Amino acid sequence: MFFLLVGIHEFGHFYFAKRAGILVREFAIGFGPKVFSYKRKETRYTLRLLPIGGFVRMAGEDPEIVQINPGHRVAVRIEDGKVTRFYTDGVEGRADCLVGTVERIDLEKELVMEWEVDGERQIWPVHEQASIVSKGMDMQIAPLDRQFGGKTVGQRSMAIFAGPMMNFVLAFILFLTVVYMTGIPNGEPTTTEVMSVEQNSPADRGGLVQGDVIVSVNGEEIGIDRERLINLIEQNPEQTMEWTVSRDGESVTLQVTPANEGGVGKVGIGIGSNVPTRTPNVWEALERSAVIMKDSTVVIFDGLKQLVTLQLKLDDLGGPVRITEVTGDAVSRGMDVYVFWAGMLSLYLGIFNLLPFPALDGSRLLFLGLEAVRGRPVDPNRESMVHFIGFALLMLLMIAVTYNDILRLFRS
Repeated sequence: MFFLLVGIHEFGHFYFAKRAGILVREFAIGFGPKVFSYKRKETRYTLRLLPIGGFVRMAGEDPEIVQINPGHRVAVRIEDGKVTRFYTDGVEGRADCLVGTVERIDLEKELVMEWEVDGERQIWPVHEQASIVSKGMDMQIAPLDRQFGGKTVGQRSMAIFAGPMMNFVLAFILFLTVVYMTGIPNGEPTTTEVMSVEQNSPADRGGLVQGDVIVSVNGEEIGIDRERLINLIEQNPEQTMEWTVSRDGESVTLQVTPANEGGVGKVGIGIGSNVPTRTPNVWEALERSAVIMKDSTVVIFDGLKQLVTLQLKLDDLGGPVRITEVTGDAVSRGMDVYVFWAGMLSLYLGIFNLLPFPALDGSRLLFLGLEAVRGRPVDPNRESMVHFIGFALLMLLMIAVTYNDILRLFRS
């Protein structure tokens, strides 16, 4: 799921950057040290150790790691009258290379190098895909028309927005898949069913399992009256209740004692109605998926609102550890639940990345909007500092919630 959600997000950035003619130096899944890496054409594809996101590194977004300045002594390889490769290490004695001292070099606009070779001044054009080899690194140069900053505001905005956009597309496809897996209602509810059971909850200890159809509680018929069931549970904290359920066509009697949470009984189950379903036609499936997409968006924004207004505690937040735990629970509850959970995460990833918080795509789009209004870009150094601070804060939050998740696991 991680590879799918992050990979599709980064593919959006990658694809539209390539369409705009931007040189993409790296397509990475994960952060931190490289685990696996290979280069194809102009781009290096890497898998990194920490599964907390990914990135597409475009030429011109950050200062180039390798540079050649006047006064440097370099060896160059020349093919068809143009410089195709620069060497800054082990210059002397390289086969098939000329060696000299750089006097002037422009690798962005003019693509030309002036240098001195054995006391003779020479001028050589530089190939637009020439590379620089330095300290074991082989880096392709990026002329201005191949850099992120050399493109129009519209092209750059599309390359940034495409990441969240692909997450929205994926979420809709996953919700559409769920609709076809589960069907759409075809009649009225017939029973009340246990949809989920929390581990180590009163329901779990009492023997309730997912799929049980609740027939009666303490002799009172439940049928489709979920409100009656909820009221019975809440009104009997710490009181043993007799539940009759239908399991695989057989009647089973269980003893369940609700926990006392502030004077209210809780048993730790999710309930739903067993509604007859049918396979939808294409239009019905698209319409139902759109409704799920809308309702899920409302839920996500409500959660973000609670986060901004500090209504959530640290224990309410989760990092990769909590996500893995919840994903495992979703898998145990069935493929339809797992696919729905993946769709929710994809939708959340798209929405979260569009927030105007430094280091997120939304913040970068905000800076591009300011550039469009002002007619000139914001100072790149200031923008980079803003994004760096935002990224550092996000990493600190990630560390805090992950530490809290691990402590919670040990406590439980």
